[in-house]
Amino acid sequence: MSRCGQCKIEVLDEAQRCPLCGTVLEPTVEVENMYPDIRVRSRKLVFISRVYLFLAVVTEMILVNICMLSEVQSLVYIIGGLVLLFGYIVIRYAILGTSGYIAKTVVLTIIAVIMLVAVDFSVGYNGWSVNYAFPSGILLIDVGIVVCMSINRKNWQSYLMVQIFMVLCSVVAIILSLVQIITDSMLSVVALNVSVILLLGTLIIGGRRARVELKRRFHI
Repeated sequence: MSRCGQCKIEVLDEAQRCPLCGTVLEPTVEVENMYPDIRVRSRKLVFISRVYLFLAVVTEMILVNICMLSEVQSLVYIIGGLVLLFGYIVIRYAILGTSGYIAKTVVLTIIAVIMLVAVDFSVGYNGWSVNYAFPSGILLIDVGIVVCMSINRKNWQSYLMVQIFMVLCSVVAIILSLVQIITDSMLSVVALNVSVILLLGTLIIGGRRARVELKRRFHI
């Protein structure tokens, strides 16, 4: 317990400065911290992420040496490096990051799709990454939106912008189909229909709250 000589208040936790004026507190009674010390857990996770990064770099170096000293194709260390990099991104962003669940889902899915496209190109490009991985990522995020809306029912309208973004991504998939970059458009059409239905359902069922959220986001 501490006391602020300026504000004349008692502070019950282990704070060093007054929360009102910032003056250094005068200790009065020794007490245990009333709040969990999340800094200890955060430091442990940061340390784990650094250990993982070190092991990932060493593993990638070993894979590169194996490919150079043997007849193993370079594909091994390229794919291995991408997998290890994605694992590090998951630790730093998904576990240590402070973004919301849906934001983490969107970012990690986009990164995963980009890496799958890179793998596709590294093996000679067969088109499976844009034909199936890209629209599957859109559908995965749509499912994540539905789950988050069902859990966070009091603030469901906050996911409208992500839904609009998914519709735009689905339109991009259709455009890629029209220019023959995507050669199998069935999954892309499904992704577009699901994204549009989800957005329309939110707008129609949401009613006034949905309209207010759109006005707030677009300042109209």
